[in-house]
Amino acid sequence: MPKIEATPYTGPLPPASPPAGTGLFQLPTGSYLTRAALAFRGGRWVEHRDFASTAVLVRHPDGDVLIDAGFGADAARHIRTLPAFRRSRHRLGDTARQQLDAAGYDRRRLLGVVLTHSHWDHVSGLDSLDVPVWLAPGERQYAGRATDDRVFSLVTRHHTIREYTFEGPAYLGFASSYDVHGDGSVVIVPAAGHTPGSVVVFVTLPAGQRFAFIGDLTWQLDGITRRAERPLLLRTLADSDAAAVRADLSRVIALADRVHLVPAHDARAYHGIPRLTAETAAAS
Repeated sequence: MPKIEATPYTGPLPPASPPAGTGLFQLPTGSYLTRAALAFRGGRWVEHRDFASTAVLVRHPDGDVLIDAGFGADAARHIRTLPAFRRSRHRLGDTARQQLDAAGYDRRRLLGVVLTHSHWDHVSGLDSLDVPVWLAPGERQYAGRATDDRVFSLVTRHHTIREYTFEGPAYLGFASSYDVHGDGSVVIVPAAGHTPGSVVVFVTLPAGQRFAFIGDLTWQLDGITRRAERPLLLRTLADSDAAAVRADLSRVIALADRVHLVPAHDARAYHGIPRLTAETAAAS
């Protein structure tokens, strides 16, 4: 079985000067069960994997963002709108809004939700978050045309949509970038392939730790450690451009020794990212 080719990145890391107070928190909202054989090439049919649905709060003195929204208050109804073959067994937890409110977080700090892409399990939580939705070029049109996943259209009817463009320089192998705060703390790069407007979000913390939230370039860490793409059937069903996904997956695999890679649906990848608490929310 051919592995994805990737030469480890040895060049300089891009400059970043995240201010004191920049922080990162995970807001897990639930999971759903999938067979490993459907998650990555070489996975076993008898092995099951929990697919996480987690929002990530990036705190910054100039305003915070969420990366994806996780499951929402109406997630059960959202699931019923999907084709039967996509209705995996789910476990629903507290929504991102419920977790923010429980910690006493001031939601007025939120500049918006940066979507890695518009599939239902990344946007469902927008049903209870009244904040702008940040989309890369092409993703709004893609979501509007979708016939088997209309959740984005359901949950964003009353949201402000902010479409940004990639006018910044090349970034860690990606051709262009968008620097949210202008200080290198949150940098978004285009990774069209899973969907036409998919992105990767890089986050750098004051102590120097670097993270890459890679959305659905791979669903599980095995895509990184085994250099394995999705099985052929799932590449055909799930990806707009499987070759582009493969190329971008190669780019992030090359960074694995330098950057903490976080596939959206692998709970193991969130280890080390703290949960939001009343104490940490107050510190913001």
